[in-house]
Amino acid sequence: MATLDAMRTNKELLVKGIKFIGYTTGVMFLAPFTIYQAFKNEDHPAYIPVLVIGLLLAITAIGLGFYTIKIFMDALFGKKEKE
Repeated sequence: MATLDAMRTNKELLVKGIKFIGYTTGVMFLAPFTIYQAFKNEDHPAYIPVLVIGLLLAITAIGLGFYTIKIFMDALFGKKEKE
């Protein structure tokens, strides 16, 4: 039987999750902006590198989003312990 102490929120993980929300939000806005700039300048020699950077930022935003959700779930519900 779990005690109330085991069900409390891990404040350190919660703060870490809030920081990662900031990182994720920043990358979520930066990725579409970079992709838009690449498509706006298709005749520029740096078109392909900028597009690749934008796509990598978009993939990073998705990964950070899932990782941030995982951090919040661990902070609120605790890590699953193996028996």
